[in-house]
Amino acid sequence: MLNFNPKLAGLMTALSDPTRLAIVERLSLTPLSVSEIAAPFDMSLAAIVQHIQVLEKAGAVRTFKRGRTRRCIIDTDGMAILKSWLTDRERFWQGQFDNLEAMLDAQAHNNKEETDT
Repeated sequence: MLNFNPKLAGLMTALSDPTRLAIVERLSLTPLSVSEIAAPFDMSLAAIVQHIQVLEKAGAVRTFKRGRTRRCIIDTDGMAILKSWLTDRERFWQGQFDNLEAMLDAQAHNNKEETDT
């Protein structure tokens, strides 16, 4: 049985919003100021700040102040939870596909033997 991880659930919930996902996508390229993050969005700076706060609480981004400017970066430690979960799922499904391939190969081998006799 899989264990429930509240940090993972919070992170996935935060990333399920299209605006927040777009913010993370942009931050994955380079750190940005809050105003730089807000520039392409058709919403208030206050709304962007709220999205950033949700992402920060979920562990997706970190903010820090440089002079009078608040900057945002990806929180690699927080995002590692998601990476680990995805890696575990990938490993599980790869094992399932390997088992399916082995079963199909055995079935094809058995069918070939039956037609050869």
